Amino acid sequence: MLRPAPETIESMADLRACIDAVDGELMALLAERMRYTDRAPALKAREGISAAAPSRVRAVLDGVRARAEALGVDPALAETLWRTMIETMIAREEQVIGKEGRDG
Repeated sequence: MLRPAPETIESMADLRACIDAVDGELMALLAERMRYTDRAPALKAREGISAAAPSRVRAVLDGVRARAEALGVDPALAETLWRTMIETMIAREEQVIGKEGRDG
């Protein structure tokens, strides 16, 4: 969706409408991400990978921080958001496959 540049917006109502539109797109992307992560327990169980894979978590968070920095987003904020998502997904996976397995 094409939105006006933030610096061209003249009212809070218009600004809020744009923010709400972005939030809607973020939610759609989060739903898509969750559909992918919902596939992880079956694949991890089959491949003997634990729900919590610390090296993968570190790699994801490092990538998130780097992309955030490149885009002018606070890397600490981005890491906090992703860490929350990752921890939530790991907890969901552990309910399905337990905590055993190798780091992957």
